[in-house]
Amino acid sequence: MSRSPDRRSDSLRFAAGFAIVFGALTIVSGGIALFSSQGVRELFGNVIQFVLWFNFLSGFAYVVTGWGLWKKKAWAVQASVLIFALILGVFTYLGLHILNGAAFEARTVAAMTFRAASWLFISLIAIKSIPRKHQGADQK
Repeated sequence: MSRSPDRRSDSLRFAAGFAIVFGALTIVSGGIALFSSQGVRELFGNVIQFVLWFNFLSGFAYVVTGWGLWKKKAWAVQASVLIFALILGVFTYLGLHILNGAAFEARTVAAMTFRAASWLFISLIAIKSIPRKHQGADQK
């Protein structure tokens, strides 16, 4: 008799794979917005440099954290929660920026909403899927 697949493991693998792909896409799109010619950068509209740099650099953290989740590393659970918290902090900064009447792109608000929601779900899946009893094991 064969065992049915472990739902938690499947959810964690999906979340990890999603984090890695999302991170890679974030690095590519952020790199284009930051390092392309002036004409290409103008296509991005009213970017907020701090938010753009945060998103670009966080893409690397997404990939590393995704790999850690794939390997069921306890540190990756903590990293996913930290990423979520940092996104909320930058989102707050964005909100204050907008409330002060500065220029912004609506797609930035949509993208930050998507990032926050994605990392909330990734964090919750990680917390449920990697038991605390194993969290000290990979610290050695």
